[in-house]
Amino acid sequence: MTALTLSTAAAPGLRADAIVIGVAKGAKGPVVAPGAEAVDKAYDGRLAGVLETLGASGAEGEVTKLPAPSGFKAPLVVAVGLGAEPEKDSAFGAEALRKAAGAAARALAGSKKAAFALPIGDAGDTGAVAEGALLGAYSFDTYKDNGNSGKAKNGKAPLGEVALLGGKPRDKAYKAAVQRATAVAEELNRARDLINTPPNDLNPQSFAALAQTAAKEHGLKVQVLDEKALEKGGYGGILGVGAGSQAAPRLVKLSYTHSKSAKHLAFVGKGITYDSGGISLKPAGHNETMKCDMSGAAAVFAAVVAAARLGLEVNVTGWLALAENMPSGSATRPGDVLRMYSGKTVEVLNTDAEGRLVLADALWAASQEKPDAIVDVATLTGAMVLALGNRTFGIMANDDAFRSALHEAAEEVGEPAWPMPLPEHLRKGMDSPTADIANMGERMGGGLVAGLFLREFVGEGITWAHLDIAGPAFNEGGPFGYTPKGGTGSAVRTLVRVAELTASGDLG
Repeated sequence: MTALTLSTAAAPGLRADAIVIGVAKGAKGPVVAPGAEAVDKAYDGRLAGVLETLGASGAEGEVTKLPAPSGFKAPLVVAVGLGAEPEKDSAFGAEALRKAAGAAARALAGSKKAAFALPIGDAGDTGAVAEGALLGAYSFDTYKDNGNSGKAKNGKAPLGEVALLGGKPRDKAYKAAVQRATAVAEELNRARDLINTPPNDLNPQSFAALAQTAAKEHGLKVQVLDEKALEKGGYGGILGVGAGSQAAPRLVKLSYTHSKSAKHLAFVGKGITYDSGGISLKPAGHNETMKCDMSGAAAVFAAVVAAARLGLEVNVTGWLALAENMPSGSATRPGDVLRMYSGKTVEVLNTDAEGRLVLADALWAASQEKPDAIVDVATLTGAMVLALGNRTFGIMANDDAFRSALHEAAEEVGEPAWPMPLPEHLRKGMDSPTADIANMGERMGGGLVAGLFLREFVGEGITWAHLDIAGPAFNEGGPFGYTPKGGTGSAVRTLVRVAELTASGDLG
């Protein structure tokens, strides 16, 4: 993990491989952002013109490298675009700082140390830069030939250290901002690692074992229900999905408790460690990235650990519904009826609509503890990707105010999201002549149909929301900002922020 330090040093005298500065997109060309005054002065106030000559515009994520001026101990200046110049007397937003820091950190892979002189107005800005840098420096090289060099084969090691200039090392608020950024980024990167791990190494049992190890490290309570316990308890949804695999399913309960809080949040994550579609086999071209179908469980896992590391004054329980969906002679068939943990029966019309089945059991289990609210997270439907694209997740809820509060929390931390409805007329499409409900309904509005299905398994009177992260959970394109190619850790920061706001009494 990249190291972070707060520094009061001046940019010219700091020993580093590079000095990172910000540049904004102004009306008449690039504008050097606050924080880079010493660098601009060394260029005789002509840095903006030099950058424009080199083709820089200040556009978001744009990176321009140039030799450091005479007298600097760092040999390189890295100018990173912050996007549009803010209006007079306004500051750059936290997300602009996160993205810029992330882009710079990615561009400096292979460097030992960089000083970030981005525009910092307060502790919150420092936290944003720190978080962006740590997330942008992420690299998943576990399966590459590292040898003894510490560098990935044909690649570069992540940026080793970030010195945050403009911070206040002795100020409690600044130190707290860096500590929070470190905890959240490290846990989000843990989720990314899990998502990127191939399914021959990450199955329900090994995922559960990792949760047990983390629980011991961070003082969490953990309970793992194996296949025998699931059968005894009547968890027909999880068992039905995992029936075709040699890797038996698991339900993991991770609990963080704070002695001074009576508030209780439950997070529920879909953890399909590989999704072939089962008997309703996915077509060629749709299987290759299905190791990411446990992204919801990874997000929940990371968020609970982050809450513990931050010592939030709220009780948080994470439920990881883990199974591998495979076709075999023992697999659940289209037309089978499963009796769920709640006692309801479900006619399985499509075995590739399996995520809602494991979540249904976990939602009912979470409901038995009567939490103040439940939030489930899942890579649930392709329909949500069609609706919102690859970077935005959908939010559904049984309470409009709670849905709005979650939307605000997501946008605050830089995770694009959009509130979605649960139209009552779509429920009828899941009526079954054989069972209480079918796991499929109308094709159009399929993401909303899935949300309506899940709502059936939430305990009466419990506030609930569903995050469908199918779009942003796995980035198949090129990296951007602080987002890498592959697993992204989508929804981790939203869940952590919801826990923080619940702890402070400010949610909604």
